[in-house]
Amino acid sequence: MPNYRIIVDLSDRMLYLLDNNIVIRGFPVGIGKMLTQTPVGSYTIVNKAPNPGGPFGAYWMGLSRPHYGIHGTNDPSSIGKEVSHGCIRMYNPDVIELARIVPIGTSVTIRK
Repeated sequence: MPNYRIIVDLSDRMLYLLDNNIVIRGFPVGIGKMLTQTPVGSYTIVNKAPNPGGPFGAYWMGLSRPHYGIHGTNDPSSIGKEVSHGCIRMYNPDVIELARIVPIGTSVTIRK
């Protein structure tokens, strides 16, 4: 039985998918800019929506902190940079892959 959790490492701008505490995938991400930093802490995925429209790319996964989520982007050049209003941006194929794997309720730890 898989036991998934996500760690977002802001210092290396990577999202790691773990199963039973073993990293099984790493994805590059875009994170919050200086004035709207991605909030450090422990959260859970509370909802998922394909094709949310606008700047959110191909998929949205909302976090237990309101207005924050893991999502795709309509600007792939922003991945790896400090550009968002605090959300975690992923390449669209990556966020679709991640959304297929992790269920609602998956734990997400954001750390510096």
